[in-house]
Amino acid sequence: MDIIKSIIIGIVEGITEWLPISSTGHMILINEFMGISDTDFFSSQIFLYVIQLGAILAIATLYFKKLNPFAPSKTASEKNDTWQMWFKVIVACLPAAVLGLLFNDAMDAISTPLVVSATLIIYGICFLFIEKKKKTASISDLNNLTYKTAFYIGLFQVLSIIPGTSRSGSTILGAMLLGTSRSVAAEFSFFLAIPVMFGVSFLKIITNEYIMTANEWMLLIVAMVVAYVVSLISVKFLMNYVRRHDFKSFGIYRIVLGIVVIAHFLIFK
Repeated sequence: MDIIKSIIIGIVEGITEWLPISSTGHMILINEFMGISDTDFFSSQIFLYVIQLGAILAIATLYFKKLNPFAPSKTASEKNDTWQMWFKVIVACLPAAVLGLLFNDAMDAISTPLVVSATLIIYGICFLFIEKKKKTASISDLNNLTYKTAFYIGLFQVLSIIPGTSRSGSTILGAMLLGTSRSVAAEFSFFLAIPVMFGVSFLKIITNEYIMTANEWMLLIVAMVVAYVVSLISVKFLMNYVRRHDFKSFGIYRIVLGIVVIAHFLIFK
């Protein structure tokens, strides 16, 4: 049963980490349905944060050439564009590095079903509103993203420390508000995740005093591998989807999920 739980959680992580639908909201429901308590290894921070490394590796795999400034097949100009892209990612990560560390513990303390439900619904409404008002994007190529815009997107990313917001959701919304196309918003959100998620996972590992057993290590590795494979599929799906559709369906989904979470805890708690 523990192996099955690891696989299910890995699947949920691989889907919800990249789609703007909040991994936290889904994890709350999954924990409820599988009977995982707050003291269970599957709900521990060391487990939930470290399995994200599998999801990050999927981005590195899919975008290896685009992310690699040393690729021999690239021209000098292309290598320069890659370096510029990484510098923009670093600039965008600065707000999260500072404010995220300051408020991380406070946000963990308010990670309740009510807060998660509220943010799911609020951001769902925001997606619907922004898509209704969205005009033609002024930034349709990642290379045209300025450092100033990258920094502002990073400020939106800070909002993701509020439980239920969704890191990809907040960055995609912010990028679209700042004039990027849907595909640029999604892609830049993926790249921002690499230092942010790796940094958070590494921080949890070095600061966590929990000593895992051999069985727990196995469960963690299984979840990471599953998250990696599912992330490959999820990212490809999202990029193909946003080239032909808008984000309204994700907004509706968030609102419905928020209502489901509220209803579940009002009825069964």
